[in-house]
Amino acid sequence: MIIKTIFAGSLSDEIEKGSGISKEQAALLFAFFKNCSLFRWSDANNDCEDRANAICILLDEWNIPNYKGWVFSGYVFKKIGYLKNMWKYHVAAAIPVTEEGKLICYIIDPATSDSLIKVEDWASNVTDNPHSYHLLKSGRVYIFPAKIGKDKWYKRNMRNYKWTMQGVSGINGVSTKGKAQLRFNKRKVLRTITLFNDLRKSKPSFLS
Repeated sequence: MIIKTIFAGSLSDEIEKGSGISKEQAALLFAFFKNCSLFRWSDANNDCEDRANAICILLDEWNIPNYKGWVFSGYVFKKIGYLKNMWKYHVAAAIPVTEEGKLICYIIDPATSDSLIKVEDWASNVTDNPHSYHLLKSGRVYIFPAKIGKDKWYKRNMRNYKWTMQGVSGINGVSTKGKAQLRFNKRKVLRTITLFNDLRKSKPSFLS
């Protein structure tokens, strides 16, 4: 069996002990987000860091422990290895699940998987040519620095929250094209913010 992805443990955050939810709840969360009209999962190339960030914000509001799974092409570490769609990286929300007395992180990413999937399997699935490198970070981390290390990742703040709302709206507000789009799509972003805030206040009943 060919190993397509390598766990970069030295760069990862540790999963907090005792933080897992049940596999059944995790599967229901996956279905909830998969069917949520706020997220456009059919566009796999659309601002993955913003979709992941939006989900982690919601999970925080609902008191569900969460992380983010990151997978990088070998290029990032000056090694051989390519992701699908020529992505430099991909990121998705991750939730710790208590399974057979152990904590296992599962990924919520309907853009690349039809169901809940373990981090290492998710990373392998989006890897075209070995090797990729995957890791876990806190859900409050937004994006990685130019030189990737264990610490000093950019955390969630009001500025990148705006980018997240724009990204979920389908606009990359950081790009030149996105900045131009924002001039004509302010109402679209405001609708996204309203729907998102409604979700923050509406914890799914299966989590009660």
